[in-house]
Amino acid sequence: MRYPKFGMPTRSPTLEGFRAIFRRPSFGLAEIAWRWSFAAAAGTLLVFSFFEYLDTLVLNKDDLLLLRSKQPILIYRAARHLFHGSAFRVVGTAVVLALALGIAWVVVASLARAATLKALLAYFREGDAPTPAPKETYSRLSPLFGLNFFRLGATLAAAVGFVAALLLGGVASRPADSVPGSALLITLMVAMLVWLAWSTLNWFLSLAAIFVVADDQDTFGAFAAAVDLCQARTGAVFSAGTWFGLAHLTAFVVATAIVAFPLGFSAVLPPGVVLASVLLVTLIYFAVADFLYVGRLASYVAIVEMPESPVSAEAAPPLLPRGGTYPDPNPNPQSSPAVDPSELILSDVPANP
Repeated sequence: MRYPKFGMPTRSPTLEGFRAIFRRPSFGLAEIAWRWSFAAAAGTLLVFSFFEYLDTLVLNKDDLLLLRSKQPILIYRAARHLFHGSAFRVVGTAVVLALALGIAWVVVASLARAATLKALLAYFREGDAPTPAPKETYSRLSPLFGLNFFRLGATLAAAVGFVAALLLGGVASRPADSVPGSALLITLMVAMLVWLAWSTLNWFLSLAAIFVVADDQDTFGAFAAAVDLCQARTGAVFSAGTWFGLAHLTAFVVATAIVAFPLGFSAVLPPGVVLASVLLVTLIYFAVADFLYVGRLASYVAIVEMPESPVSAEAAPPLLPRGGTYPDPNPNPQSSPAVDPSELILSDVPANP
């Protein structure tokens, strides 16, 4: 860690995080740029894959006739015949898409996080004592790749855990002895535990990226440094996470309340206006959430870069041993130029003949 000079006033890391996103909106805009670009590319790929899958389905005249009958039972029979035997293609397509998007996310997220953290470190080191510039992040991307790979693995494990929660709920409520209340309780409890474990591990892995860029740590060293930071600066880390979490919750509540207005007038307004209003409010909420995420990350960078208490080691008194007294800085009074031998306090000292 690199600390500023002693004697500087103590600053709040949480306020520094909010100040960073207001003073430098480019931090939040950069986060929006890479996140939304990746989401748009992933969505486009999913849509094209869906239409390619539909092209593989064979629709004969009998199925078309059943679909045009407008009878639910006949439509169900036609859809069942249409999608019969296509489960293997669906699973294969989903596996290929998941692998491709996962690898792409690891690469893009690592590059983007390296650039963002490098900019944040430069922002907090402005005006301090000259410090060595951060090492070239693009030559040390392998630890960030490792951290994001573990984040991806944790996400996949969480998805498997949610499926297991549903299966456990189904086992608890058999058709012969249906207990829907117990099944729902088991499903919710297991899902909550899975979410708690995933969110905790994902948070530590996200925090560890700071030490990769700031201190040139490897993957496991950065994770250990993140754990040590939480133990040493628990109050500051908890405060930053709490305040930014409350700000995120406030933004969600406000966005939900605003979305309720066009939905409430859906019977009067045209469907296009309602859909455009909901989409606009949703995009604004996501933009605010990305800004708050960068602000929280800036607060954690401020915790790493700022000392816990700016007290100079030279000004602090020496440690007092148990049952002892502070040593006299001038054990020989005659050797000190500040003592005058002609003073009355030394009149009882016999003069040399």
